[in-house]
Amino acid sequence: MATTTQSAPVPAHELMYEPESLPKLRSNYGEYLDQSSVGRMKETSVETPMEEMRRRFEQDGYLFVRNVMPRDDVFDVRQAYFEHLAPTGILKPGTNPRDGIFDTTQDPVVHNGVGGRDLPEDRDRVDRLVTAHTHPMYNFLLEHPKLRGFVREFMGWERDVLIKRTLLRHNVPNGFSTGIHYDRIFLRQGEADFLTAWVPIGDCSPEGGGLMYLEDSTEVGKAMEADFMARAAHFSKEERINGFNANMAKDGQLSHNVHALSAEIMDGKFGGGKRRRWLVGDFKAGDVVFHNPYMIHGAVKNEDPEGRIRLATDLRFYEEGADLDTRWMRSVWRPDDGL
Repeated sequence: MATTTQSAPVPAHELMYEPESLPKLRSNYGEYLDQSSVGRMKETSVETPMEEMRRRFEQDGYLFVRNVMPRDDVFDVRQAYFEHLAPTGILKPGTNPRDGIFDTTQDPVVHNGVGGRDLPEDRDRVDRLVTAHTHPMYNFLLEHPKLRGFVREFMGWERDVLIKRTLLRHNVPNGFSTGIHYDRIFLRQGEADFLTAWVPIGDCSPEGGGLMYLEDSTEVGKAMEADFMARAAHFSKEERINGFNANMAKDGQLSHNVHALSAEIMDGKFGGGKRRRWLVGDFKAGDVVFHNPYMIHGAVKNEDPEGRIRLATDLRFYEEGADLDTRWMRSVWRPDDGL
């Protein structure tokens, strides 16, 4: 009888979406990305040896780790957040806050949760966005031993510092999403580098508003920052470290149009003529993406077919004692804090 040889399975961190299997994706502005411009992020199991994780992070600029925290713990935080915001009318009537389904009869702009700009005029809605940052269940997530322990072990730190001004954001379907940027733009004070952890609070499909990363963009981000700082040499220190200074866009983002930015980078002095894809992931509750301060990234416009609201938080970690950006240690996020 003839025998067949079964090839070894492809490691999870090397699995990629085939182009035809990707949904249509876009940023706030511009057309949908063509399939050849999109790829899948490499995935890493939480059981992967730390040395291998560090190698991948150094090589790729990010590390997409599955199951850092228990799934139910993260969904408990999601439920608490949407129970907190339910009085604003954000949820579809009769649905479970744990699911976070948007009421499509509402105006998406009224329910923006993307930051200190374009916030709703209703004071109660703004107050609920602010107080969500001090909710006991959110604090539970920030102090989760699985997350904090992973950060310390991965970075080789005895003690870590989580900056106080964390960014807890929801993106409703067809609402305005986070623009394209690298994190150093907003944390320019202090010499120390930091580690960003992007934590999806719930499941988030590629078209559901999750992050997308510009492939091999760490050196591009560093070159852009060097250029920005050279052109800001005559600024005062306060203006130079301001993420919204005269060299920047009004909201500090590099762009809200991935098409325009991709072309600008490839054809300009930073991209070296190299064509780079935008990498996306199928994120699940409990997963975490870690990235360096210069990796260029932003959010896919949320067009989730089930109407789910994308909820996530951005956390920045330093080693205890490092020269950190003290502006981000003053208080929790407030829309008028200038950062």
